[in-house]
Amino acid sequence: MRLPSEKLTVVLTGGGTGGHIYPAIAVAQKLKTDEDIKKLYYIGCSANMERDITQKENIEFLPVIISGMPRKTGFGLIKWFFELFKAVIQSIKHLYRIKPDVILGTGGYVSGPVLLAAIILKIPFVIHESDAHPGMANRWLAPAAKYVSVSFEQAKKYINSKNIKINGNPVRENFNAINREVALSSLNLTPNKKTLLVIGGSQGARTINNALIGAVQKLTCEHNFQVIHQTGKKNIEEYTKQLSEVWQDFTACPDYVLRPYFDDMSIPLASADMAISRAGSLSISELNLSGLPSILIPYPYAASDHQRFNAKAMEEAGAAIYLEDSECNSEKLIFCILELFNNPDKLLKMREINKSLAKPESAKNIVEMLKKACL
Repeated sequence: MRLPSEKLTVVLTGGGTGGHIYPAIAVAQKLKTDEDIKKLYYIGCSANMERDITQKENIEFLPVIISGMPRKTGFGLIKWFFELFKAVIQSIKHLYRIKPDVILGTGGYVSGPVLLAAIILKIPFVIHESDAHPGMANRWLAPAAKYVSVSFEQAKKYINSKNIKINGNPVRENFNAINREVALSSLNLTPNKKTLLVIGGSQGARTINNALIGAVQKLTCEHNFQVIHQTGKKNIEEYTKQLSEVWQDFTACPDYVLRPYFDDMSIPLASADMAISRAGSLSISELNLSGLPSILIPYPYAASDHQRFNAKAMEEAGAAIYLEDSECNSEKLIFCILELFNNPDKLLKMREINKSLAKPESAKNIVEMLKKACL
């Protein structure tokens, strides 16, 4: 058993999407400044985005080879179980060498073999679940975890654990470090206009982009909105080509800020009065912390349909409007936007609810869980 005076070695694992990786990074940033922490490691899949992200954070990265479990039975599933076995052996080798005191798993298929290895080696671990509907790895492994952290109240009914706490989603330290006026100025926008933020996560959202093609000129030129739009890196060329066919001089419009990606999302979030977004857990946490009312359009093919659960949870709380992907078109989008902005009392109430749902102490609380798990 670890003595309270001993410093900790911590392993973080989780990956595949930003919703699994960035909460772990937010906790890592908090751990880096904690005098009780000796060393940090991140175990992930080299083919995924977690490798580049952790390297930028100067966290030592240890690779395992694993892919998502096939949803259908057959040869592919048999092959995957062999892959899982090899990934567990890789994880055991990593963990045996570095001898961590505790592990934090934030979900995604990469966390599965690492936490299975932790069970075999009897290393305590904590699970954090970002979504309202937990992923498969977290559901299966939660009973063996010392503590389980969740972002949504709704997630508790799917998880078998006696030590579960609603912490919200941890966000990175630089978030919310800028005020609205400075943020707007950095985008060459003005503080006296209604400002709309359109985002689809780091990968963008084609449905939302397509709806905006027929809506953005009306929003800026007819309804006097400022629009900040993140298309996603892979969608920018196709989007600008299609937009130029219906609005040739869109680049000359001072009220339309078009970017493939924002490295620092705190700037557009601080600038906006309302957002249109996919319903990933990290995006929702950032909307809550920013106090931003939103129209949430869940990605219909997300694993376990978790984005629909997230969006429904926000709608039930009164923090957002839920819109199906299949209903997202230019006319419907404009209607929903105008309906909200023409009801300032509702917009203000939604802003207050978002702020009440924010959990700014999430990373700190998860760090405390990790320390308690070692005792």
